Amino acid sequence: MSAPATAGSEVLLEVRDLRKYYPTKPGLFGKSGGKVHAVDGVGFTIAGGETLGLVGESGCGKSTTGKLILRLQDPTSGEIAWRGRRIDKLSAAEMRPVRRELQAVFQDPYSSLNPRIRAADIVAEPLRNFERLSGAAARDRVAQLFERVGLRADQMVKFPFEFSGGQRQRLGIARALSVQPKLIVCDEPVSALDVSVQAQVINLLMDLQKEFHLSYLFVAHDLAVVEHISHRVAVMYLGKIVEIAPKKAIFTRPQHPYTEALLEAVPVPDPTRRRQRRVLTGDVPSPINPPPGCRFHTRCPYVEARCKVDEPPLQQVAPGQWVACHLRQPPAAPRAEAAA
Repeated sequence: MSAPATAGSEVLLEVRDLRKYYPTKPGLFGKSGGKVHAVDGVGFTIAGGETLGLVGESGCGKSTTGKLILRLQDPTSGEIAWRGRRIDKLSAAEMRPVRRELQAVFQDPYSSLNPRIRAADIVAEPLRNFERLSGAAARDRVAQLFERVGLRADQMVKFPFEFSGGQRQRLGIARALSVQPKLIVCDEPVSALDVSVQAQVINLLMDLQKEFHLSYLFVAHDLAVVEHISHRVAVMYLGKIVEIAPKKAIFTRPQHPYTEALLEAVPVPDPTRRRQRRVLTGDVPSPINPPPGCRFHTRCPYVEARCKVDEPPLQQVAPGQWVACHLRQPPAAPRAEAAA
């Protein structure tokens, strides 16, 4: 199931009932291992020029979802459609032209760059893969990209260790931008940077989006960053999306108890202001053996008997706002698969 993208815009990416299970090692005495339900029935869409923020606690499946969309890993089941064409079953050769339109900016701006080659070659490598350019033409294109992301052309001869963390992430952005993609999966792109540098990189991504009409899947756990850059926000918990809505709705009128708890945990930058904070009890259940019914029921302060048995579907409760919670859904609410 997938909640629809922003009305009136072209849908570039549609994910339907996406799942990724990892087998575990056999236990003692040859007992068969179970499966890690990393991504378990995720669905959403991304339109042209849109940023979808994907948030949740560590281990909820955010980064795995991004890898599946990029086909860095193959899904266990489900569908991934890019510009109306399914890509989840394409071979490596068939995926090659699609990869040019799907790029990534990774979390660690150092380990994601090859330390043995110079910065110019890092940015030029995708160009050489997809275009036949002369050495001079490639250097000119790389120099333009350096300038566009806030680096100097004379830095092209440097190695990654000679750049700061923020400069390395700009280098990664230039590499992703080099082949003129349509969608960039940003996997925690500023979490390893200082706060002041985070703002610079986020503003750069937003400027590039306006200039090139880019779409982003922005994976993060920092809600302040997500609020700044996203158009819509999807909240994940234990492999599932529990709420997806426009940014304003998520931050002003969250409907799922887990979303409420995430927002209440955000520090308020005002020492004189106090607010009541709801602290979740218990730990996140194991993705190897997720609980029946609603996966959040083991920590939910509003849990009812049906929450422990029946899994709530993702349903629309307000215009553009979809929630998987028994307490929020009217009996006649349309289901996501009917609206997609």
